[in-house]
Amino acid sequence: MIATSDFRRGSTKILWNDEPWLVVEFQHVKPGKGGAFVRTKMKNLITQRLQEETFRSGEKFPEPDLELVQVQYLYADDSYNFLDQSSYEQLAFTEEQIAQVKDYLKQDTNYTMLKFRGEPISIEAPNFMILAVMSTVPGVKGNTAQGGSKPATLETGVVVNVPLFVNEGDLIKVDTRDGIYVERA
Repeated sequence: MIATSDFRRGSTKILWNDEPWLVVEFQHVKPGKGGAFVRTKMKNLITQRLQEETFRSGEKFPEPDLELVQVQYLYADDSYNFLDQSSYEQLAFTEEQIAQVKDYLKQDTNYTMLKFRGEPISIEAPNFMILAVMSTVPGVKGNTAQGGSKPATLETGVVVNVPLFVNEGDLIKVDTRDGIYVERA
């Protein structure tokens, strides 16, 4: 059982209303009159919907039956197909299920699949990926005082701001959580 005092931002997962939820934000509140309570912002791990909810302080929740499995992206047709690395079973996902990682889908790359009660519910990209720059405008040396940035389209189609010294064909490391350039690879 997970108590409200055990909540951690972005990592605590609870079972509430028979669905798995991720605690995105929380705040303990102790009013002058009455009992303490916890205001939370939670994300449904199945529907990706955000919801704000208030719980009594000390309230307990069961842990959801979640399982993390490594899968490899194969190809896309009318669905997005992945290969389970442990059972070698091919799984198909809809566009809504992979909306978070669609911009970072690259063939033969491993991703983490989240299962709830044995059923796949979402795909998570690695925190950092090495991607090739497909197109960007050439950087002109000396046109800024403190460096600068320019948009670059990567091999997966996502557009990321990169420093002026990055050119077409370069490999760069990207943080997939917020889509920010990290370094040249």
